[in-house]
Amino acid sequence: MLVRHEKFFGKFLALWLAAAASPVLAEGIVLRGSENIVELLKPYLPENGASQRRVQAMLGEVLATEGYFSPVFEFSNEDGTTALYVAPGPRTTVSNVDMRIDGPIEEPRRSMLRNGWPLPIGSAFRQAAWNDAKLQILSDLLAVEHAGARLVDSLAEIDTETQRADVRVHYDAGPRYRFGELQVEGLQRYPEDLVSRYNRGFREGDSYREDLLRAFQSTLLTTPYFASAEVALDLAQSEDDGEGFATAPVRVSVRERPAHRFGVGVGVSSNTGARVEANYHTPNLLNKAWVLDGGLRIEQKKQTLYSDVFLPPDETGRRHGVGLMVEATDIEGLKTDRYAFGAQTVLQRGNLEQRLSLNWERERREPDGAMATTNSALVPNVMWTWRQVDNPLDPRDGVVWQAQMGGGSKALASDQDFLRLQGRWQQYFPIGRLDTVALRAELGVTLADLRKNIPQDYLFRTGGTGSVRGYSYQSLGVTEGSATVGGRYMGVLSAEATHWFNETWGVAAFVDAGEAADNVEDLNLAVGYGLGARWKSPAGPIGLDLAYGQRTSSWQIHFALAIPF
Repeated sequence: MLVRHEKFFGKFLALWLAAAASPVLAEGIVLRGSENIVELLKPYLPENGASQRRVQAMLGEVLATEGYFSPVFEFSNEDGTTALYVAPGPRTTVSNVDMRIDGPIEEPRRSMLRNGWPLPIGSAFRQAAWNDAKLQILSDLLAVEHAGARLVDSLAEIDTETQRADVRVHYDAGPRYRFGELQVEGLQRYPEDLVSRYNRGFREGDSYREDLLRAFQSTLLTTPYFASAEVALDLAQSEDDGEGFATAPVRVSVRERPAHRFGVGVGVSSNTGARVEANYHTPNLLNKAWVLDGGLRIEQKKQTLYSDVFLPPDETGRRHGVGLMVEATDIEGLKTDRYAFGAQTVLQRGNLEQRLSLNWERERREPDGAMATTNSALVPNVMWTWRQVDNPLDPRDGVVWQAQMGGGSKALASDQDFLRLQGRWQQYFPIGRLDTVALRAELGVTLADLRKNIPQDYLFRTGGTGSVRGYSYQSLGVTEGSATVGGRYMGVLSAEATHWFNETWGVAAFVDAGEAADNVEDLNLAVGYGLGARWKSPAGPIGLDLAYGQRTSSWQIHFALAIPF
């Protein structure tokens, strides 16, 4: 008996929709059979009181979606309860595949698509696998050059007597496409070249690739200028270029963000205490698409007044910026007052980000029980960050490396000669379907004869959330008077395993170890360990940890938004 599969499953869909509203298990009906078949059929039992014919028809349709077209049903009475024994019969397998791809597609690629058909001869014929196979080939065609590809026809003929499935698919690849000019819609305050500056993936005349359009769209959405962006090839305006290609313009539709944004907020951190903040943001300072961010943040241990201006990317993709800051802190017996200003340039190339900066700052520090000093430094700095993770906000697999180098000289407006080097590594390993293990290491050294006259920003303290849990924020360092100040050497190690109960909630176990000191031989790592809760918020995983500091024999509570550096 031959069944044409497309019509067969159209009938199933109507029956399934009717059954979906029914209770999960009809009272008084007990299914008998293999465990996997019983689990498959349970959710689709009709409502109590349904006729045996309806039950048999519904369950037969469900089994057909898994390739069982010749099931046997036997009803019996067991002490007043209806028992239904289900024997699914042999499973139908694919016996023949007829794939046709029309259009100007290169023969090696045509062969690759045919050889990569996901439902090969000998595989079990399942409705979901059949649908996925058809869509995968179409997606592969659409991804490179053939932006107008379509599925013309598909058919599966099922021989229920021999359990054979003959499948046939017909695609039209359509013409090969090239990128045309950018056509931008929705701009009100900005020039069109602002959009084109963010396109680093393709040029006019390049062969079409869908991933390049998606990357361009994602980049536009990360800018401070646009609340929404849609990038697509406009096939309706394509023109044959006479070389076997069609050239189509790239239509970019954007919606701009508000010209001004004021914000106020409150919060709390286990590192710096309660916080209130007011800030102002505009992406169009002086009508030049310059981004201004400024604000005042008042925390229990730190108070900051800041203002930063960032320019749009230049022709090479670099973004330049300038900023100034005034800050006061009171942490672990060390009071500091500093003001600073600087300039930086940032270049992103794939997974690698390079940040060059030049900063000048003047700092007055007052350690409890020791002499107050004032220090100045003019510091050029370079930092490289390389990220390769599966999800920037919630990584389970991948690695992040960061390295930076900077220094000051007495000959160039600094009170001390020094060179500061710092490196950080973080690796994520997926375990099972949801769980993760994360490892982290951080090393730092400031090369100088003495730490005297070097601002705290260019020395090292550690401890607290994101560093060594089980110890107070920046409590690990060098003792000066009764205060903890920065040292010339720093080392931190961390290991954390997270088990997720579901997609939202999890629990973590961790061990941290770290220290900051003035000499390498004094780096006796302080160890902290504990347990924590994890919640996957829309902004990223949030952690609440209870950690025990082995050195201090005390407990600390830490909480943070756990986003990789």
